[in-house]
Order: sequence, then C-alpha cells, then structure tokens
Amino acid sequence: MSDSLVLKLLRAMRGDISQIRTDVIEVKERLGFLEGGYASLSRRADRIGGDVQRIKARLDIAGAPV
Repeated sequence: MSDSLVLKLLRAMRGDISQIRTDVIEVKERLGFLEGGYASLSRRADRIGGDVQRIKARLDIAGAPV
C-alpha cells in the first residue's frame, strides 16, 4: 500500500471516529434526560404509596367498611 492510500484511510477513520464521538455524546445526554424523568416518576410513585398508606390507616381508624 502506498503512503497516500494509508493516509486517506486514516483520515476516513478519524472522521468516522469523530462522528461516533458526537453520537455517543448525544446518546449520553438523552440517557441523562431519561434517568431524570425516571427518578421523578419514582419519587411520585413513592409519594403516592405513602398517601395510600395514610388513607388506609385513616379508614381503619374511622372504622369505615372497605
């Protein structure tokens, strides 16, 4: 292989790697948003679970039929 062909291949590889880096950065950002959304939903679910437990406790205290 001639030196110029090797250089062309290396330049093409560098361009491909650069695009892969850009794509990975975008994927990481999107994953971060998804993780944040999941954490928010998880907190809400925990809070709702606590609310349900308090409602159940009040109903039991009041002697209301279920």
